[in-house]
Amino acid sequence: MGSPAAKAAAMAIVLCVPGARPFPDPRHAAFVGEGREAIVPDSRRPTVVAAFTRESYRPGRVARLVFTDHATAVTMQIYRAGTKPTPLLGPNDVMRGTAITEPVDLGAVSRNSTRKVAIGTWASGVYFAKLTAPGGRIGYAPFVLAPRSLGVHKVAVVIPTQTWQAYNFRDSNGDGHGDTWYAGWNQHTARLGRPFLHRGTPPHWKSNDLPFLEWVEANGYGADYLADSDLGSVRTGARLRAAYRLVVFPSHEEYVTTREYDIVSAYRNRGGHLIFLSANNFFWRIVRQGNVMTRTRRWRELGRPEAALIGVEYFRNDRGQRREPWVLRASSTNDWLLSGSGLAPGSRISSGGVEGDRITKSSPRNTKVVAEIPDLYGPGLTPQ
Repeated sequence: MGSPAAKAAAMAIVLCVPGARPFPDPRHAAFVGEGREAIVPDSRRPTVVAAFTRESYRPGRVARLVFTDHATAVTMQIYRAGTKPTPLLGPNDVMRGTAITEPVDLGAVSRNSTRKVAIGTWASGVYFAKLTAPGGRIGYAPFVLAPRSLGVHKVAVVIPTQTWQAYNFRDSNGDGHGDTWYAGWNQHTARLGRPFLHRGTPPHWKSNDLPFLEWVEANGYGADYLADSDLGSVRTGARLRAAYRLVVFPSHEEYVTTREYDIVSAYRNRGGHLIFLSANNFFWRIVRQGNVMTRTRRWRELGRPEAALIGVEYFRNDRGQRREPWVLRASSTNDWLLSGSGLAPGSRISSGGVEGDRITKSSPRNTKVVAEIPDLYGPGLTPQ
């Protein structure tokens, strides 16, 4: 009969992540395009720098907001993200949403000063504190609001909060280098809980995370939102399966702990449904200790290739040199998948580029490829 993992179905339309990286030193990278993240210069607009001590909270709790600079007459207002369309060609240092609290005067703040923030009984989602101060200073401090308990909705959305911090180049310890492994080949750690650059906006927020949130909000879909820390704290895969019929990873879930990998694998093996809407997921194993995460090895090097779980594996990154539409393949799966859409085999939809995945010998035997971008990276180098 085979194991549940062997029988699990996997269909992959992999939308590639638009986060470009330069070519690496070949001594350190096994995949074309893998290496240091491109360092985007920080915004020069005036800001208020602060971050919440945790990536996620539950309704009714009290959060701690820590400031890392000095400002006078600071005000704070909490917003729900994704409720207002954001132009893709707009600035990268702006977060938009719907205000759910009135502005609160915080007075003067200084480095390492803290303020307690009461979390309301709001719906699960991605939120941020907008901080303002005289002189046009604006800063953002995002957080995930998890549900009061698992299973409020039957769909969960996992926000890649660990990947956010991996791509965060803020130098919080003052050693002249960003506190992430992307800042140097000899660095294997990244600090959690740091304020993000670009006035507090998470890396690649506008292109990777926001479009999905806006789509969910625009269509009125309800979901439970989980940070990586929430996913890792679920008791078992069986508990996750009892709570959700579908778990969505809308963005770049590249860095996961062993516990996250185990829970998601068990969830899938018990009949849970998974959707991954970007490339290069479950690629690196990390270990979290306090406010530090350490990147250890790629999961496929540990005998747990991500294709066995997801259906596809990361294989290429051309730093965004080409972007092409996805081409739907002829497949019996597409008969029901495309029903009522007006699409057919050969139809070209959306576009993809930068990083790409494809099926491998580790993919479950009944994996069905429904779309691909033929020869995007060269002859035979086709993301799926």
